[in-house]
Amino acid sequence: MSQVLIYTDGSSRGNPGPGGFGVVMKFGNKEKTISRGFRLTTNNRMELWAVIHALELLNTNQYPVHIYSDSKYVIDAIQQKWVWGWQKKGFKGKKNEDLWMKYLQLHPQFNLTFHWVKGHAGHPDNERCDQLAVAAATSSALETDEGYEKTVNSGLL
Repeated sequence: MSQVLIYTDGSSRGNPGPGGFGVVMKFGNKEKTISRGFRLTTNNRMELWAVIHALELLNTNQYPVHIYSDSKYVIDAIQQKWVWGWQKKGFKGKKNEDLWMKYLQLHPQFNLTFHWVKGHAGHPDNERCDQLAVAAATSSALETDEGYEKTVNSGLL
């Protein structure tokens, strides 16, 4: 059976600091890489944003989607179903509500399976994502992570 494979990684140079994410998407013999960099963000935001961005780029929900990440924050929040508990409690005391809300809107549209991979352990696609994320975080063309900066500027962090 055909399936979509998505590998993701996030990076920040300081936490908070400049950050970026990298994504490798595979379907059959097709492959796409994506990266974006932000001037002020956190590592956890970049890890989660990589997953969200990849899902937003999918043109179909016809195939199972396997997402590979080295982020225990992302993997555990989803696999242990913590994020749905956070949502029920209005994300009280939790960070990254804006991104989790985006994820929760996308989640029901797909047949998702999440896989944790150990970071920096030689997994070729995870290593590629890490390279993309670091390159994005250190590039000269950094975007504004509006969700993060809005939260910082409002005094919520």
